[in-house]
Amino acid sequence: MQLQPYLFFEGRCDEALEFYRTALGAELTMLLRYKDSPDPTMCMPGTLDKVMHSSFRIGDTTVCASDGRCVGPPQFQGFSLSIAVSTEAEADRLFAALCPGGQVLMPLTKTFYSPRFGMVHDKFGVLWMVLVAQ
Repeated sequence: MQLQPYLFFEGRCDEALEFYRTALGAELTMLLRYKDSPDPTMCMPGTLDKVMHSSFRIGDTTVCASDGRCVGPPQFQGFSLSIAVSTEAEADRLFAALCPGGQVLMPLTKTFYSPRFGMVHDKFGVLWMVLVAQ
C-alpha cells in the first residue's frame, strides 16, 4: 500500500510544477493534459491545455497534482506537507526557496525536537513544514 498526496491547483499546476522543480528539485515523472484524454466529455471548456494528472518526486516521495476543475483559487486546508532533511543548511535552503510569494507562519527556529523547524504557506497556499530530522 502507498499513500500519496494529491494537490489540485485550480489552473496553476504548470506554474506549481515549475516552482517545485526549481525550489525543491522536484522531478516530473508523468504529465497528462485534458486534451490527451480519450474521452472528450472529461474536458471542461477552456481546459484542453490544463493538467489532468501529473506526478512528481521530491526525494523518495511521489506527489500527484492536477489543475482540477479550474474553478477558483486552490483550497489547501487541514493538512501540510512535511520535509525532513539531515542538515540545518539544507533546511535553510529549502525554507528560503518556498517563501517567495508565500507567507511564513513560523520562521525556522530551534525547537525542543529539532535544531531547525519552520512553517510556510507557499505562493499557492500549500502549507509546508521544514525540519531537520534527528
